[in-house]
Amino acid sequence: PNALVIVDEPDAVHAAAAEQDALAAERRDQLVAVGDLGPEAPLPHLEEQALIRELDQRAPRADLERWATGRERDGFRVPFAPHDAYAGRLQAAARELVRSVPRGDRIVVLTQQAQRFGELLAEAGLDAAVLERLDAPPAGASLSLVQGSLPGGWRIETPEGRVALATDAELMGFVRKRRALRQSASHRAQFLAEVSPGDFVVHSEHGIARFAGIVRRAVGDEQRDYLQLNYAGDDRLYVPIEQIDRVTRYIASSGHIPRLTRLGTQEWARTRARVREAVGDVAADLLRLYAARQLLRGHAFGSDTEWQREMEAAFPYEETDDQLAAITAVKEDMEAVRPMDRIVLGDVGFGKTEVAVRAAFKAVQDGYQVAVLVPTTVLAQQHERTFRERLAPFPVRIEALSRFRTDAEAREVGAGLRSGEIDIVIGTHRLLQPGIEFGNLGLVVIDEEQRFGVAHKERLKRMRLEVDVLTLSATPIPRTLHMSLAGIRDMSPMDTAPEDRLPVQTFVAEWDDALVRDAILNEQERGGQVYLVHNRVETIDRVAEQVRALAPEARVIVGHGQMPKAVLRRVMERFSAGEADVLVCTTIIESGIDIPNVNTLIIDRAELLGMAQLYQLRGRVGRGAQQAHAYLLHRRDRVLTEVQQQRLATIFEATELGAGFQVALRDLEIRGAGNLLGAEQSGQIASVGFDLYTQMLAEAVAEQRAAHDGEPAAAPPPPVSVDLPVTAYIPEPYMEDIEARVALYQRIAGLRSLEAAAELRAEIEDRFGAPPPALEQLLGLVRIRLAAGEARVAAVRIEGDVVVIGAVDDSPFSRRRLPALPPAIEVGRTQLRVTRDRLGEDWLQSIELLLRLLATSPPSDAAVREPAAAGGRV
Repeated sequence: PNALVIVDEPDAVHAAAAEQDALAAERRDQLVAVGDLGPEAPLPHLEEQALIRELDQRAPRADLERWATGRERDGFRVPFAPHDAYAGRLQAAARELVRSVPRGDRIVVLTQQAQRFGELLAEAGLDAAVLERLDAPPAGASLSLVQGSLPGGWRIETPEGRVALATDAELMGFVRKRRALRQSASHRAQFLAEVSPGDFVVHSEHGIARFAGIVRRAVGDEQRDYLQLNYAGDDRLYVPIEQIDRVTRYIASSGHIPRLTRLGTQEWARTRARVREAVGDVAADLLRLYAARQLLRGHAFGSDTEWQREMEAAFPYEETDDQLAAITAVKEDMEAVRPMDRIVLGDVGFGKTEVAVRAAFKAVQDGYQVAVLVPTTVLAQQHERTFRERLAPFPVRIEALSRFRTDAEAREVGAGLRSGEIDIVIGTHRLLQPGIEFGNLGLVVIDEEQRFGVAHKERLKRMRLEVDVLTLSATPIPRTLHMSLAGIRDMSPMDTAPEDRLPVQTFVAEWDDALVRDAILNEQERGGQVYLVHNRVETIDRVAEQVRALAPEARVIVGHGQMPKAVLRRVMERFSAGEADVLVCTTIIESGIDIPNVNTLIIDRAELLGMAQLYQLRGRVGRGAQQAHAYLLHRRDRVLTEVQQQRLATIFEATELGAGFQVALRDLEIRGAGNLLGAEQSGQIASVGFDLYTQMLAEAVAEQRAAHDGEPAAAPPPPVSVDLPVTAYIPEPYMEDIEARVALYQRIAGLRSLEAAAELRAEIEDRFGAPPPALEQLLGLVRIRLAAGEARVAAVRIEGDVVVIGAVDDSPFSRRRLPALPPAIEVGRTQLRVTRDRLGEDWLQSIELLLRLLATSPPSDAAVREPAAAGGRV
């Protein structure tokens, strides 16, 4: 009760409370009218008058007001004022700040470009070292240059002189917004989180089964958790929970019901052999393309110039790690003699366009032209605006060529391209038509290539032989496929969302007039705008009239692709400028429209749209720091098909940022998998499931690349079998939440190094307390598996009271230079044997230490010569 209450702008607080009362009262009256509420129902929050009474009675209290009103009691005027703004005129800023120091001013300049600004200060006559931090107030008549960022600066006039803080907001006209670090969540589908009892799964060594759940079984006197897999003929397989990484969810074409594998037969081995032969053919085709590309010769662009660095420093965000990696990879490709053919993969709004802007500017500085190809006219308009804004300070001529241009304007652009006067042209498929010629084309940027037609793709294929090509795609490729194509198709995945981005809140419901009205008015109330998507041109005007009747307070305009080009262009310009509150449109907004003020999306008849369309449309909102909302509405009294329900459910569930990966996998399942690698591969994918197929493809590509390069193929790590009689599971009393236990099992199974296992053990203790013995032993088994893999050990098991360690087939112990081992360990050709009691009380740790010791044992000289003489692989 004695807490200090601070009221920021009391008049605005009162007005907002009154407005909230009015909205809530209107919604209450609607619910009373349809009988959902009684007539005496109160408002669901503290009303304005009660709020004011509460505030007036609180002490201590401080009111913050921007302007003096004359009503203040005990008021104090804070002598702060905004700092002068320079809006990117950095040399002028440096000169003015240097001149102010002799007047006695104390100035702190806090900027993300401290090194560059220090150079400008030196040119203006003042040497200022860059500081990482400022530990004390600066001395009088000084300028301190600090690396860092704050939202804005200020100045105070004092008798001794001015005290001032200048930030990037004043120097550059913006503040670089920090981006989030990469999320640690794995992009591999989380098996336990995605499967339910009854789902089809694939065990890499035993084939296709039905998942029956997690069961706890007694092994002798010990308890363990297992995955129960049901195979053909009532066969069952119990997979230790720590081997969960060998089991994946079965994904193939929609409606395909796979045949369960029979255990104890050669059926699965034959299936894998057939698929391995097929993926070998695919890998060979990919390698031929790869080899042909290596022989091509193009232009090697120069290294970065001072202009390039200045342009990049003006980017109003802090680049994410993967954005920087993509930019670096693109520049390295451009500076090489071989023509670039790189695809940048990233979810909507993750910064792909900035990669293209930097690549385009690099090409222009070498005297080459750039063509930016986009699938829609509206996206061309969007990109034109972005490129112009980013490159405005530099002498770069940028033009657009789309159906928004008149014939005369198009002819003028064509002439400018032939003469080389136009540096960057942004356009639709019109850029690919006969008659469009370039004076000196050096780079082609393609946005969403999959949306171009077959003839256009053939033209693009020829372009790849002549110039550098950078492809941008928001259609995610599952990580397993990305890895399998690594080194064949140059890919740069971008997975990190901007720091202030919030996941879009998604709702699925029947069309309801009151819901639509509330959604529009709520967005209008906070100064935002709304997309309402209705994908039928014949009835779109009728829907717009319906929206105007529902929300007469809102300004509603209509836009669709069949409008005259000048009309559509004007509609988009008006909406971008904030001259309308609701844009009733078709799916023309699907690609690339970026209006940060639009934060509510309403899709009418969402059940009729494809999943990729729904996902892309939802990506059009929530591009700023505001919480965005998406309403996927389907028609009343209409029974949805199973596929429609699946689509809507997938979009509803995939709300986290960067969820395009899950959407792509689910879309793969619903529509069929063959379109990723060719229809002829659909049968092979159906035989083993998508995950195992791409894993086998990755192995085949690696083998054939090694053969092509004349190098031995790296042997894949052998699967390790650990079968030791210990109680190993996560006890429910230690971790009661089932989802937390499932997530931890998944993380334990996904461990790939002993260092990662140690880090996870420390994290578990930090979050949940000291692990109980059953969990400690589970972690011990995993560490043994990891150590065995490093030691080229295939199995660790117990026979009676003897621990048996079995080597992999191609690295028997008889061909290794083993370290000195205790006499109690019996060394055979392929096995090490030791009685359990000789390992001591903590026998699991003793096994781990022994395996770590074996990992240091190289092959003997005889081992190097023996297979060579026999013609085998070293």
